[in-house]
Amino acid sequence: MNGQRIVTAARRWIGTPYLHQCSTLGAGCDCLGLLRGVWREVCGAEPEAVPAYSRDWSEPQGEERLWAAAARHLTKKQRDVEAAGDVILFRMRDQAVAKHLGIQGLVGAQASFIHAYSGHGVVESPLSMPWRRRVVARFEFPKESN
Repeated sequence: MNGQRIVTAARRWIGTPYLHQCSTLGAGCDCLGLLRGVWREVCGAEPEAVPAYSRDWSEPQGEERLWAAAARHLTKKQRDVEAAGDVILFRMRDQAVAKHLGIQGLVGAQASFIHAYSGHGVVESPLSMPWRRRVVARFEFPKESN
């Protein structure tokens, strides 16, 4: 999949308000909703129905549900090999489940990622050292079938 196409699609969502469990451009989304919306634009229909989920994801159970879902539909890659359009999975606290994700916008000295962030909506943030320390996995969209 063309990484720049993914980044362009994700940047269209910038300014969309944060709204838990939603995935509607301009109206509201959370981090998963952003990824779902970009998927629909670049890949077509979503690969599976998303069940209702709480803000804590599966933290009380200690289950890596978001990671498992990403592994089912995206291609895992080395965490330190960055490319525009990558899906980045974050662990927000040590020993907690991974429950935040974003899409790599820029690489190199000005590295950034696009994500839906509670209280801020969809933004493009620097992939600064505090964020880099939280990265637990990196994926890429599936290769185009056409």
